[in-house]
Amino acid sequence: MNNQITTIAFDADDTLWQNEIHFQDTERKFCALLEDYLPQHTITQELFQTEMQNLSSYGYGVKGFMLSMIETALRITSHNLPAGLINRIITLGKELLAKPVELLPGVKETLESLYPTHRLVIATKGDLLDQERKLEKSGLQQYFHHISIMSDKQPKDYHKLLQSLDCSPENFLMVGNSIKSDIIPVLKAGAFAAHIPFHPTWVHEQVESPLKHPRFIPLTHINEITKRFSH
Repeated sequence: MNNQITTIAFDADDTLWQNEIHFQDTERKFCALLEDYLPQHTITQELFQTEMQNLSSYGYGVKGFMLSMIETALRITSHNLPAGLINRIITLGKELLAKPVELLPGVKETLESLYPTHRLVIATKGDLLDQERKLEKSGLQQYFHHISIMSDKQPKDYHKLLQSLDCSPENFLMVGNSIKSDIIPVLKAGAFAAHIPFHPTWVHEQVESPLKHPRFIPLTHINEITKRFSH
């Protein structure tokens, strides 16, 4: 199998660089703004419910998260949210967009090792401008043959990616931290998938791992890819 993989795609957030930790920090600050109205765990539940309702309209990313925070705050306060709090929530969103990009350990070395022998791809979901910003700040653009910022990651989305790359499923490996987005739909598309766990993981992305699947590759660190697939 090692020799048949010609294209390796990487998820970006929490696979190449830190992401969820910043969202959770912003969520804690949001809950603190509303602590006079509801307990933190209840606010968190209300926010998650709003996010799920809005996914089909806003997609994934900071901007949708910011709008969901505002909508949640309005609901919690029965639409009596002070203007100053709305402004503070918008500021939280802007601060989240401006977070520095922190590469995870071993990422650059792994890409440097694989770049001469494989076609490398970013396959991530989220807001287009935000993901482009993070990629530029990461300094990793030089390693990637193709960048795909997807609105969702379902089997049909991976089929579309494979077609655009003119790549057969048996020659494609997806690497990511989300079982739900980076592993299961890729296996359903007929390709290989390598899972690198990352904590914390967004609740929406938490599902059981397909441990017995013949094309599923469980890993503990990104540098293990080099050992398995470098020629």
